[in-house]
Amino acid sequence: MSAPLSPQDSLALAQQHLRAGKLDAATKLGRSVLRQQPEWAPAFALLSDIAFQSEDITGTISLLRRAIAIDPSNARYHRNLASIYRFSGQLDDARREFEIALALNSRDPDLYYELSLLKKFTPSDPLVPAMEGLLRTGVGLPYMLQVRLRYALAKAYDDMGRVDDSFRHLSQGNALRRSQVNPNAWDEGRSVEVFDLTRTTFDRALIEARAGAGHRSDLPIFIVGMPRSGTTLVEQILSSHPSVFGAGELMDLAKQVEALRASADRTLRFPECVPSLSDRELQAFGRTYLAGLRRRARNAIRITDKALGQVFYLGLIHLALPDARIIYVRRNPIDCCLSCYSTLFTEGWECTYDLGELGRFYARYASLMQYWSELLPPDRFLEIRYEDVVADLEPEARRLVAFCGLDWDPACLAFHEAERPVLTASAQQVRQPIYQTSRGRAERYRAHLGPLIAALGEWAPSD
Repeated sequence: MSAPLSPQDSLALAQQHLRAGKLDAATKLGRSVLRQQPEWAPAFALLSDIAFQSEDITGTISLLRRAIAIDPSNARYHRNLASIYRFSGQLDDARREFEIALALNSRDPDLYYELSLLKKFTPSDPLVPAMEGLLRTGVGLPYMLQVRLRYALAKAYDDMGRVDDSFRHLSQGNALRRSQVNPNAWDEGRSVEVFDLTRTTFDRALIEARAGAGHRSDLPIFIVGMPRSGTTLVEQILSSHPSVFGAGELMDLAKQVEALRASADRTLRFPECVPSLSDRELQAFGRTYLAGLRRRARNAIRITDKALGQVFYLGLIHLALPDARIIYVRRNPIDCCLSCYSTLFTEGWECTYDLGELGRFYARYASLMQYWSELLPPDRFLEIRYEDVVADLEPEARRLVAFCGLDWDPACLAFHEAERPVLTASAQQVRQPIYQTSRGRAERYRAHLGPLIAALGEWAPSD
């Protein structure tokens, strides 16, 4: 008979289970550790990670607080708690916890970066010289930590109105980030091929010939648009309606698309395989997606999915789910692109780290969206401008709700009070009432944006 595991070994095994997605096994081990050592902070921290993976935000916060009560000098626990507070909209609490973590570990560039997203810098802010000092003395600092410091300093100098200093750090941070992009993750030539192939595959003849062939359900609402275009704001407005559940950026559809060729034993890749799908296969595709959607909210009348990369799937979405509604959120191209360039994405969107690549990608994206708007039925496709939403919220919110086939509810105007977690780069912005400061922000930077404006071509707004 083998000896029982030590608490440390049990915790290590539980962490392995957690990484493998075996939440029940990880939970069982974590609780067994607490029975042996009831006041061991790492066990509470582990259980908080499990709770977060289980989308139990309240439990995550409670468990992290227990860990901090036992070990208040652990900067990582404060940082994790701050991140959860930020995603759940408790911004003052998030800022406080990041400040505590930074006081405990003042040489962690990540903490400066995270805190920069939550505060307004002033010329006398001591964090600015501290970050500049870290850059000067951080010999051998891993490249990603250098990048985060550059982004944080760009945000700080932007807050202070020092445009040239802000853009200097921003351009250096982006150049460093772009230099490390794996060509397998992003290649502009392959991107052009995907855009072109999408248009040639989903032509009018295919859409009209297979109209109504898929599974009929008006449950899903797909929200698409470039990053930083206002898609999170639109989802937050809609999900404030009592009949709508905001599911966020789901990977369900992407996984189904990946499985299409294998499941159908086809030699053609997506999207070329779509015209050969039978009506039964289209219906099965739609039903599978809906089953995953419904598991997230059993009683919702509508459920939103705002995975931004679904621009390439809109033709398949319409064929497989002909009653699904698609909302395209569009923003001033230069404002949108500068906001992308100023955002350090957790993953994906490698095209945003070079102004020329970003402008060309935006132009191709906008052109494809214009194509979809002309191809798909107007009662299934709605274009909405971010600038119109922030200029006059209520009529645009009413238009969104009506398009989704729902009765108006005034809760949609109080979207910033919604308690649902927001896990995107816009987590802070959608916790505030509508504000105008992001409109026209790029004008201050126009002198630095020549490569972007040239790359946008016809999509660059005129002066």
